Amino acid sequence: MLIGYARVSKGDEQSNKAQARALSEAGCKRVFEEKASGGRWDRPELHRMLDQLRDGDTVVVWKLDRLSRSLKDVLHLMDRITSAGAGFRSLTEAIDTTTAAGRMMMQMVGSFAEFERAMIRERTTTGLAQARAEGRIGGRRKKLDPKKRREIAESVLSGRKSGAEMARLYDISEPTVSRIVAEHRQNVETFHADQP
Repeated sequence: MLIGYARVSKGDEQSNKAQARALSEAGCKRVFEEKASGGRWDRPELHRMLDQLRDGDTVVVWKLDRLSRSLKDVLHLMDRITSAGAGFRSLTEAIDTTTAAGRMMMQMVGSFAEFERAMIRERTTTGLAQARAEGRIGGRRKKLDPKKRREIAESVLSGRKSGAEMARLYDISEPTVSRIVAEHRQNVETFHADQP
């Protein structure tokens, strides 16, 4: 059985009528219509359709991006459709996984997606290595510069201010003040130990 899926974004003024008509003309016996963003996974009609798929059914969409705007999600949905023993057809892109050529086309789309993910991983790894080589490390930048950190530590260690007062003054947590004081104390001890 041919099962259609039509979707427009929630904020759009458009309706599913044109898609539903095209799907009916393509021979769909049932059309699931939805108003939801293609980037969202929690689409009730999409999941209702996937749950009702049987061996030999074919999911038909007007255009591939009606299924999802994320290539990763499209490939995941294709796996769900295939595992149900169903096929997939896109009217606009002329993709039909019930044919050998259509299956090859989807495998190529999957290969390109895999290649893109590998390239992103490679660029990320290279960028991180370059940053480390230049002395930069990842993570959030420190809120306090070295001068402020020294002032906090010296104020607490000398007893002029309490940890809680310095935390309020610099809008940081008390555990952060404790870490700053401990680091400062360790740095001072290391400095004195290194002196002849």
